[in-house]
Amino acid sequence: MDQSNRHVVKHRGSVTPAMREALLGQRGQIFWLTGLSSSGKSTIAHAVEERLHAMGKLCYVFDGDNVRHGLCSDLGFLPEERTENMRRIAEMAKLFMDAGLVCMSAMISPLQADRERVRNIIGPERFHEIYIECPLEVCELRDPKGLYKLAREGKIKNYTGVSAPYEAPAAPALTIHTGNASLEECVDRLHAYVVSKVLPES
Repeated sequence: MDQSNRHVVKHRGSVTPAMREALLGQRGQIFWLTGLSSSGKSTIAHAVEERLHAMGKLCYVFDGDNVRHGLCSDLGFLPEERTENMRRIAEMAKLFMDAGLVCMSAMISPLQADRERVRNIIGPERFHEIYIECPLEVCELRDPKGLYKLAREGKIKNYTGVSAPYEAPAAPALTIHTGNASLEECVDRLHAYVVSKVLPES
């Protein structure tokens, strides 16, 4: 067993997460948006981020594609690589939350077990699982990158919804149905929920 971390000890500074939250006037929380590709996760998350910014609140979106260009550029899409991808995002988001930021993750996160690991890393009191629900056929019709078509042709392997499973959340904190609602309606719902969780009680 690698013993290189035996002497690594966490150092806690005198400025606490609660002090940072008080300074910013918000609570550090993470809203984990899960759903099929093209269901609207990133679009909704960034729209809510814009609204929070306009309110003077600090928010950061961990977009699945963006993260894979840097922090997780060494990972593919095998099940164990997806698990590690989510673990890294969870650990990064935890640091951001300790800084007092509101965090949103917009990534497929197909397996319930992986999402539960994220909940355990973050802590259940700060983790909000948001299900962006959209029928597969609607996602395929949107498909702005043409990835479903490539997956159907066998040119992309392990593609969620086609050649890899997606496990819908059993009991999400919030479900947003994007197949039959306008973008504004979807953004309104998530924004209202986020605000209710991150603004200090008056």
